[in-house]
Amino acid sequence: MVEAGYSLVDKFSQDDVDLEALVNDMNSSLESLYSSSNTHTEMAQLLHNSHVHTPHHGHAPHRQRLCRSQPVHINAFRRLQEEQQQSRPSSLPAIINPFPELCTPTGSPILSSLPRASPNKLGIIKVYSEDGAGKVVEVPADMRARDVCQLLVYKSHCLDDNSWSLVEHHPLLGLERCLEDHELVVQVQASMTSDSKFLFRKNYAKYEFFRSPLNFFPEQMVAWCQVSNGSIPQSQLLQNFLNSSSCPEVQGFLYLKESGRKSWKRLSMFLRRSGLYYSTKGSSKEPRHLQLLSDLEDSSVFTVTTGRKLHNAPTDYQFCIKPSKVRTECKELRMLCAEDEQSRTCWMTAFRLLKYGILLYQNYKSPQQQNSPVSHFSTPVRSVSENSLVAMDFSGRTGRVIENPLEAQSAAVEEGQTWRKRGQRMNALGSPSPLHPSSLSSVIHRTQLWFHGRIIREESHKMIMQQGQVDGLFLLRDSQSNPKAFVLTLCHHQKIRHFQILPCEEEGQMLFSLDDGSTKFTDLIHLVEFYQLNRGVLPCKLKHPCTAVAL
Repeated sequence: MVEAGYSLVDKFSQDDVDLEALVNDMNSSLESLYSSSNTHTEMAQLLHNSHVHTPHHGHAPHRQRLCRSQPVHINAFRRLQEEQQQSRPSSLPAIINPFPELCTPTGSPILSSLPRASPNKLGIIKVYSEDGAGKVVEVPADMRARDVCQLLVYKSHCLDDNSWSLVEHHPLLGLERCLEDHELVVQVQASMTSDSKFLFRKNYAKYEFFRSPLNFFPEQMVAWCQVSNGSIPQSQLLQNFLNSSSCPEVQGFLYLKESGRKSWKRLSMFLRRSGLYYSTKGSSKEPRHLQLLSDLEDSSVFTVTTGRKLHNAPTDYQFCIKPSKVRTECKELRMLCAEDEQSRTCWMTAFRLLKYGILLYQNYKSPQQQNSPVSHFSTPVRSVSENSLVAMDFSGRTGRVIENPLEAQSAAVEEGQTWRKRGQRMNALGSPSPLHPSSLSSVIHRTQLWFHGRIIREESHKMIMQQGQVDGLFLLRDSQSNPKAFVLTLCHHQKIRHFQILPCEEEGQMLFSLDDGSTKFTDLIHLVEFYQLNRGVLPCKLKHPCTAVAL
């Protein structure tokens, strides 16, 4: 019996030894798997407590382990497994998140709503008008040139006709260019020197090439890159420039100023999407003969304002390609000179189209964006009384509303002429008006934006060129040769012409005429209004007044 008991004890003892070995193996695997956490410590403490706090029953130490080993170790291990399953996501970062977008601030609706630091900081810019007056404006870092123009238009109380622009002016280099509407003003200012500044002026030619592309791109200058001597169809001219998959090319001869010298060299050049190239062998287009002169991506095209004498230019039609990183280094500037104004306009317009592409068309079609911070200032609001005005006919016993637009327009013109005749008759008979009609007609035009007083001929040329040489751009000024006469300066087909307005007296009244007395007007305002509706002896109608607004 004793032998049987010992054999039974030995059997249980053998089984207990095997179970402990199994648990120890599992414990060792847990140690290697969760070495970075405190789980092993808690498990060891739990197993240790299971040995220590179990009550003693007077058996031998070997027999005590036999009685406690099976149930205590298994329960403790299972409880530890459950705890580890609950804490596994935090202790095992190697598990892949199946929804990473939910943990990013931009994708999570909760994280995105948390307050974050705004990336748009405020910047200080100073803008100058044509008379030299400046205005300091505080703008956000993401404010576009178009938005700044709208803000200045609102503060200056002038009409926003989508032709205002900011001009980047470099007086030391003698360069200037109009900023595109989508450009960030603060970013452009960061690349300027301390002597450079922004100018606020009109530019009617900013998007004129979308309205009349044939005037800007001569057929002989635009061709396909793939086919030599193959011109682009005129109906698809702008589409080819705006389509990034097409390959239009502007070709022609330009004068290039040699680096470090005042001499110029006439070269055959080609403007493509990849850059401006010149041929080292005549007019050859072979790749081995083409040399890259400038890249379009990191450069901007400027107009040279210093004249031909400073650079000893062969013609007056200079322009420059300036790298964006260059500030005052004249060696990096690419000074070019065209043979006429049409060629220069073609090169500069093609440079803008190839660089910005569809962005220019978007700026042209939608000048007032919905997200503009000052968009509600740009659209003029008509008053209620003005909207309620109607044309009336009081020729009969009862008045009637004139519903026909043509009849209403003729009635308005007739009423205006009648008012002028009535005012002349009353002043001639001795009305209480403090101004004599002759004195009134000689000063009333000075209140108009298109009148610029005593400026010289060269100054009028400069103003017309700065505001875009488009058809119908005009201004009036005092005549230098005749103190009593005036001069109408008009642009047509990129040429500036001057027409003298002579005074003439009729029945004791001073009148003004542009066609040697065939058509006479009581004042210059009446004259301008007439030629805005009728071409008369002029090459085109008066369309765009050349104005200068004081900030």
